[in-house]
Amino acid sequence: MKLAEGSEVICCFVNDKLNADVIKNLATKGLKLIALRCAGFNNVDMEAAKNCGISIVRVPAYSPNSVAEHAVALLMTLNRKTHKAYNRVRGGNFSLDGLTGFDIHDKIVGVVGTGKIGLVFSTIMLGFGAKVFAYDPNPSIELKDAGVLYTSLDSIFSNSDIISLHLPLNPETKYIINQESVDKMKQGVYLINTSRGGLVNTASVIKGLKSGKIGALGLDVYEEEEGIFFIDHSSDLIADDELSRLMTFPNVLITSHQAFLTSNALTNIADTTMDSIGAFIEGKKLKFAL
Repeated sequence: MKLAEGSEVICCFVNDKLNADVIKNLATKGLKLIALRCAGFNNVDMEAAKNCGISIVRVPAYSPNSVAEHAVALLMTLNRKTHKAYNRVRGGNFSLDGLTGFDIHDKIVGVVGTGKIGLVFSTIMLGFGAKVFAYDPNPSIELKDAGVLYTSLDSIFSNSDIISLHLPLNPETKYIINQESVDKMKQGVYLINTSRGGLVNTASVIKGLKSGKIGALGLDVYEEEEGIFFIDHSSDLIADDELSRLMTFPNVLITSHQAFLTSNALTNIADTTMDSIGAFIEGKKLKFAL
């Protein structure tokens, strides 16, 4: 807040806290626009911004392909154990023990959320020859025509061999993966989350991993990632017990919120953000306003 004093615009990322206190403080010092370099806005107190007359813009679709492709990378790494094979071969171990995977072809892949990213992920899975089940309050005609079966969440949980989450985080979606939903899943299900950490109740998936209900877990996000992700903690003790527990499982793969991190996406984020700020300065309509 000290650095932003006197600025009409602040530019923020996914883990920056824009709560009521921050917004009200900056509003008294001239803030007029919050420019988010991300699609999600669960870190912003929308009501406080509205009450203070502050506009908010975001980057809703910087590169759906980058996030969807990273979800596939997590899935394929966990399935074919390429990370383990890499480390083995580097050490001169060429054995195949413990590296058996399965064909994605003919597997049932449940996609929860079929917006821009979910649509791309579903299309990739169809390319693998998978049977794609999807859940979304607003089904995609394009995906329906391509052969995706829209169904209920319960059906996704009970039938899918692989589940991938592509949802925003809001009160309705928070902990959509909880103990009840994990209990409904097939034994050995693969679960992938590249959306928002708060979609997944960590304690519930840890129980699922211990019981074997969850056969593998791929996360690019974590519900308590603030203060941990985007920072080098290689010389520190990780104080988060649940994250530390997750990292002990051999069938868990965690990346540090990097699904967006392609040159294409970074360019799109910068261009869209600067275009929005420019439009604001010129008094034009804000295309990506919330």
